[in-house]
Amino acid sequence: MRTLVWIFLEGGGETSRPRALWRLLLQFVLWQILAGIFAGILFVSWRAAGGGGIGLSLVGFVANLPAVLVSVWLAGRFFDRRRFEDFGFHLGRRWFYDLLFGLVLGAALISGVFAVEDALGWVKVRGTLESLLPGLPFATALLPVLVLYLCVGIYEETFSRGYQLRNLAEGLNLPFIGERGAVVAAWVLSSAFFGLLHLFNPNATAVSAANVALAGLLLGTGYVLTGELAIPIGIHITWNIFEGVVYGLPVSGTSPVGAVFFASRERGPDVWTGGAFGPEGGLLVTAAVLVGMVITAGWVKLSRGRLGIREELARRPGEDGAKSDRMR
Repeated sequence: MRTLVWIFLEGGGETSRPRALWRLLLQFVLWQILAGIFAGILFVSWRAAGGGGIGLSLVGFVANLPAVLVSVWLAGRFFDRRRFEDFGFHLGRRWFYDLLFGLVLGAALISGVFAVEDALGWVKVRGTLESLLPGLPFATALLPVLVLYLCVGIYEETFSRGYQLRNLAEGLNLPFIGERGAVVAAWVLSSAFFGLLHLFNPNATAVSAANVALAGLLLGTGYVLTGELAIPIGIHITWNIFEGVVYGLPVSGTSPVGAVFFASRERGPDVWTGGAFGPEGGLLVTAAVLVGMVITAGWVKLSRGRLGIREELARRPGEDGAKSDRMR
């Protein structure tokens, strides 16, 4: 009996809680249940309001935002014994400066990829300010896709970095690994899982999955260096918007939707441009991701005067605040 309890629970008495693996599974189940509930509510509300078209196709993505946020809050409260803000939402002036930095960096990195492709003649712009929805003007078609990428950027980072990476780090915090090693291992594992999830996207290849995993490392860089989700959320949002909406290129294998500022078509070598998967399947993005990691590290050093892995991400509730300087 004691062995069975040890498998499922850590700690004892009032401090006992499910082990990291079970916390991750429970949060995922909560997410899926809540996503179904919120999607149903949004679907019925949208149809009752007479809506249709692209709005219905976005219901699932929009529903995932409250589903992930609420599931992480519930999991944090009842399974992790941790406050929601401790997953990377210590909102304050520094948090929003980091968010702004992430927004600028995400836009700059994918713009750099596009600029190189354009200079080499690997991309052709065949139109501007195009609505991809018949009968809808550009501005009207633009709004839903902006909402889509805003939601995706927030909920994917809250799940993949905020909840998943932190719980993996806690679970891997073993004597022979140590706190720093646990955070690094969790960073790599969560990024690899992020890449595997995208292997099921349209036009995915082994190279694209590896590149997305590398992008996961970029997104995780800001989190493991600051303990906050501001930088990864910012990068994720503008990367997708500039890739799919501004430059009209496929986003992780998915063709542009809604509206595009530049209707573009890549025609260079697939190994560099990513082909049908879009830039994330090519080596130009590999280079951009590596540059982005260096710039992120530079920003953290400049804004905080220090640079290092936030070892407190691997500590149990009550230990992280006592042993670390504040992450804010």
